[in-house]
Amino acid sequence: MNSNSPVALVTGAGTGIGRAVALALLQAGYRVVLTGRRVEPLNAVAQASGTDRAHPVCADVSQPESVDQLFATIQEKFGRLDLLFNNAGVGAPKVNIEDITFAQWQTVVDANLTGSFLCAQGAIRLMKSQTPQGGRIINNGSISAHAPRPNSAPYTATKHAITGLTKSISLDCRKYNIACGQIDIGNALTELSARMATGVLQAHGEIAVEPMMDVQEVADAVLHMAQLPLSTNVQFMTIMATNMPFVGRG
Repeated sequence: MNSNSPVALVTGAGTGIGRAVALALLQAGYRVVLTGRRVEPLNAVAQASGTDRAHPVCADVSQPESVDQLFATIQEKFGRLDLLFNNAGVGAPKVNIEDITFAQWQTVVDANLTGSFLCAQGAIRLMKSQTPQGGRIINNGSISAHAPRPNSAPYTATKHAITGLTKSISLDCRKYNIACGQIDIGNALTELSARMATGVLQAHGEIAVEPMMDVQEVADAVLHMAQLPLSTNVQFMTIMATNMPFVGRG
């Protein structure tokens, strides 16, 4: 293992977009901390990578104590962090907004927004204190950072909030040589999104099949953002299946 390889942290690394991004970073030579709540998927990603640069660490990003322990582990093992991909997130049941329970709302806010904030805090503290100073944070915003799907208030609200978090990190952390950008992803084919290929509720109330893109395209886009010099930043990138109903949605 090359001790000079850059160090990345990917949250929600066990499945879907997080898994694809983690594998792309590993293939590109990064040392990658794979984080999620379940160890089995993390170990599977590490095994699939075929390298000794994958490091599974279980953590619940919605809990401050768990995040603190995660970053203490990164500090102890590597002494630095060059990239955070803030990707962990969940959705709520697809019900009318007035029928969402407080617990359902809180679960989404805790995972999607608070989790991203806590991980960003941990990354910033490490990046500002390390030598050389600086690093990069990439937040997963989603198409829902721009336009909602029906019955998605908790998810959409948190993803709009991620945009504000991205802008604040970019502004407040320039002085530490920390770049922060956001990738907004639409219809990447993963085990979680496969249902869209069979039909999903549209704004006018009908069910329609939606085009999907290969999740590898998303991983390649994140890798491009990650490998730019810190003097250059992709502030916002939207990557989507070309024919998905986004432009003109509703």
